[in-house]
This record gives sequence, structure tokens and C-alpha cells, in this order.
Amino acid sequence: MAKIILLNKPFNVLSQFTDSEGRATLADFVTEKKLYPAGRLDYDSEGLLLLTDNGTVQHRISHPRTKMPKTYWVQVEGAPTEQDIEPLRVGAILKDGPCLPAMVELIPEPNIWKREPPIRARKAIPTTWLQLVITEGRNRQVRRMTASLGFPTLRLIRVKIGEWSIDTLKPGETRQITVATPPIKSTRPKHSNRSYRRL
Repeated sequence: MAKIILLNKPFNVLSQFTDSEGRATLADFVTEKKLYPAGRLDYDSEGLLLLTDNGTVQHRISHPRTKMPKTYWVQVEGAPTEQDIEPLRVGAILKDGPCLPAMVELIPEPNIWKREPPIRARKAIPTTWLQLVITEGRNRQVRRMTASLGFPTLRLIRVKIGEWSIDTLKPGETRQITVATPPIKSTRPKHSNRSYRRL
């Protein structure tokens, strides 16, 4: 069995246990040793981060080949319409290439904790919330996707990774679960018994 810790990572916390610049890290919220983040969450993003004591589980969660879906609540500047967000469903085009199609919908403002410090607010410009599900993990991908539409991300909260959800965890809170350790699959190519004549 493998241990998984679900953490609601607060805003402006690094997804690592040490920092030479004195910034807040996972060590401020997780005291248990020999745990490793399964994937990352940007310093200025909030929400679900998984940590585990098992390398196989860590690889299965974080490796791009598994295409584990990740669900985000995204507050953007402006008021996008269904037509505006349609390119995300097709596959946003970013500088490092096209994205896989995302599941995206306009949602009411979720009932969530207040962020400290709060987002910058402009009286003349509204904000809108989106729910976005992606299966990739490029650097700052969600922020770049909404920016490509002309709607900058103001706040980004990851609420689900695969089957694991943030549920009622408050910022800085953790919950521990155990899961079966998946079998390790060999990555070595299979060779047939056919003999080849040396040229």
C-alpha cells in the first residue's frame, strides 16, 4: 500500500520543501518525512497538491503519458462568452504548440475561501469564473490558455486530480489516504525469438 497526502496548497507557497530565499514551502504545512510531491502547482496558484511516499504512485500521477485529468476553477478578467471559450474546447494554440482539447464551461462564482492578498479588482472590468479540465501539464498552461483568448487569469485553484478532490480542505489543511501500489511495467522493448543473419 502507498500513502497519499492531499494538501490544499495556499497562495504563494512553493511546491517543494526547501527554499533558499525564505519563501513559504510545503514544510510549513506537512511535517511528515519521506513524502514527495506528485506533480507541481505554481507558487501563485492554489488548491490540490498530492504528495506520496511511493515512487511508482508519484510517477503514475505526475507523468504526462498517464494523461490524468486535472480540474481547475479559474477566475479571469473580463466576461467571456461561450463563443469566446470555444477555442479551448478545440485546442488552444500556444507558443510551444497546440494544446489538447480541454473541457471548459462558465460557472457561477464558487463558494470558496478568501485569498490573501485578494486579487486586483477593477470597478469597470467584471470577472468571470470558468471550470477547466486538462490532461496536460505544461508550464503555466492554464494561465497561458486563458491569456490566448484575451482573458487573463486572476486566480487559479486546482480542485481535482484524477479521482482525488479537494472537497472541504481549507488552505494549509491535509488529508491522508492509502491506495494500492500499481504494478511496475517494464519499459524495455520486447524482443522476439527470431534470429537475424549478421550482415
